Amino acid sequence: MAASDSDDSLYPIAVLIDELRNEDVQLRLNSIKKLSTIALALGVERTRSELIPFLTDTIYDEDEVLLALAEQLGNFTPLVGGEEHVHCLLPPLESLATVEETVVRDKAVESLRKIAADHSPADLEAHFVPLVKRLAQGDWFTSRTSACGLFSVPYQRVSTPVKAELRTNFRNLCGDDTPMVRRAAAGKMGEFAKVLELEYLKSDLIPLWNNLASDEQDSVRLLAVEACVSIASILPKEDIESLVLPTLRNAADDKSWRVRYMMADKFTELQLAVGPEITKNDLVPAFQGLLKDCEAEVRAAAANKVKEFCDNLPQDIRETTIMTSILPCVKDLVIDPNQHVKSALASVIMGLSPILGKDNTIEHLLPLFLTMLKDECPEVRLNIISNLDSVNQVIGIHQLSQSLLPAIMELAEDTKWRVRLAIIEYMPLLAGQLGVEFFDEKLNGLCMTWLVDHVYAIREAATNNLKKLVEKFGAEWAQSTILPKVVAMAQDPNYLHRMTTLFCINVLSDVCGVEPCQNIFLPVVCKLAADAVPNVRFNVAKTLQKIGCHFDATTVNEKVKPCLTKLSSDVDYDVKYYANEAMAGNVFFQHLAVIRISVF
Repeated sequence: MAASDSDDSLYPIAVLIDELRNEDVQLRLNSIKKLSTIALALGVERTRSELIPFLTDTIYDEDEVLLALAEQLGNFTPLVGGEEHVHCLLPPLESLATVEETVVRDKAVESLRKIAADHSPADLEAHFVPLVKRLAQGDWFTSRTSACGLFSVPYQRVSTPVKAELRTNFRNLCGDDTPMVRRAAAGKMGEFAKVLELEYLKSDLIPLWNNLASDEQDSVRLLAVEACVSIASILPKEDIESLVLPTLRNAADDKSWRVRYMMADKFTELQLAVGPEITKNDLVPAFQGLLKDCEAEVRAAAANKVKEFCDNLPQDIRETTIMTSILPCVKDLVIDPNQHVKSALASVIMGLSPILGKDNTIEHLLPLFLTMLKDECPEVRLNIISNLDSVNQVIGIHQLSQSLLPAIMELAEDTKWRVRLAIIEYMPLLAGQLGVEFFDEKLNGLCMTWLVDHVYAIREAATNNLKKLVEKFGAEWAQSTILPKVVAMAQDPNYLHRMTTLFCINVLSDVCGVEPCQNIFLPVVCKLAADAVPNVRFNVAKTLQKIGCHFDATTVNEKVKPCLTKLSSDVDYDVKYYANEAMAGNVFFQHLAVIRISVF
């Protein structure tokens, strides 16, 4: 009996071993994902003594299996007996932190950082810090890159001599011969800076940061820019100018566009970290340089920060600085040859209106908005229209309509149908920005004009536009404003316009409710069933199929069914086909079925 119990307790680990040795990768992966279940079956003692050593010895597999293992081990603390025994998870994670695949290493480091919090200070010094040192002094660059992400975790909880050892090891990694290791050290420097004592930050870390910021590899230098945000936010203001600013100036003029791009991307964070005085004296010229950069990617990143940068300027110099230093650069970017630069600027330029006020907006910004509204790139136009409300709040709807509306009208009537199509797509957004009263007064007629455009794509877009407008303004607005004009088109001598009426009914039936469908749409559709043009008649059949679900059984039997029956015997083959398809498509049979069920 005892032997049987022993065999049962060995069963989970035996199954795991068999599955981990299976040739099928998916089976091995599933087995790893069930590790916590197996550990529970084994108990904490056997998990520590059998499962963890087994996993440590078998770390040679497909990357996706190793990735799953690294993730699982990060949650294993309670399964090995809690904080007292958590250090037994370090060996397999140490092995995983040295593998070649980056994602596996990163996940192993993430799990190591997670379980480090479960170590006592004594266990950190006895087990975790030695692991960090072994990784930092490993022969392969893979282990040394992994080590870079672990220094900040134990630092604040260990003794002074151990802290000194950690700083020494990190210093060695910052000067490593392998660029990948220096890159990893630069990437984690900001994180390490946050836990260092101020004296060691100045004496140890900033010299290392300066070296990395002037590294021969641009991939190292750009990560040093990122670390600068953390370093500058920790240092006292009086130290920033002497210790940080020279390196920042060099980064803004770096020969590599990637470094300058990182500088532009992090510029507002740096602005907040260094404070208003340095911003005024040094960052404004640097930002001007980035806005005028020879590389479009850098200009786009800087343009995207214009509004935020201006917002963060000191109140006493904000308007003057924008008008004299930033706005001239912005004017050049409005006509930039690169569409990504213009698009990035268009997404933020409207936000300058509340900062500069009404008079400056009307005099200086409105001409720029008009230029961008007429840009050939649709994304630029969309970004301008999307943010009209911020300008509306500053200069008022009257001024906005006088300045921007003519440009919108001009685009809406452009001879190129694709330009007209782009404006139609923006119309619901524009309507929401300007409000129902302004829309009815200025833009409603334009939307109805598109319904009779000579290009089918415009008419189709215009019908979908009506649906979006009704969703925005409501069915009541539709009944008083839109539906009378749509119904009137059913009398139009041009059969294309009569067909557009049917298309409008198709899309509006879903948003206008049952009453308009029954009292307004159905009589129009039934009348068009007698149209002289077959194309109109077969579209009547398709429309009845579409809107039939909105009618009760009586309406279906008395009005819809007779109309479709008549069309099903039409002289035109297409009309008959669509009428029969509509009759077979549950337009009224659903209602008949409901009636039969209710009778029985």
